[in-house]
Amino acid sequence: MGKKLVAYFSASRVTKATAERLAKAAGADIFEIKPAVPYTRADLDWTNQKSRSSVEMNDPDSRPEISERLSNMADYDVVFIGFPVWWYVAPVIINTFMESYDFSGKTLIPFATSGGSGMGKSVEILKILCPNANWEEGKMLNHVSETELKKWLDSIL
Repeated sequence: MGKKLVAYFSASRVTKATAERLAKAAGADIFEIKPAVPYTRADLDWTNQKSRSSVEMNDPDSRPEISERLSNMADYDVVFIGFPVWWYVAPVIINTFMESYDFSGKTLIPFATSGGSGMGKSVEILKILCPNANWEEGKMLNHVSETELKKWLDSIL
């Protein structure tokens, strides 16, 4: 299937740990999607409607700036896109990432972590941003065993 990349955003290190496990299991390179302005604990307070994350998630046009671009995205055929689920969708920084590259013809595979929900409309929204990519079914990777992870990878790669 060609060269693989695991690109992920992690606000609390949960998705980071999952992305690292996935990259190892898939034999993929890894890239962290970091905001230009890091999120503070107060920024992530979803109970505060004025917190940064709440404001961003309530604005469909919000595109938080990313601190660095991946210079060799053209080298990858398969890109896993990882994120925590916020408000039943991917954080809008993922939209920034998706709109920053041409994913035409690439295989995109979303994965997510969540404290209690599924992916909601995440994949539906991401597909609109990258309609010329080949999308594989995504997966919630909360607490999956190495066996489950390998079985999922074998089914999609």
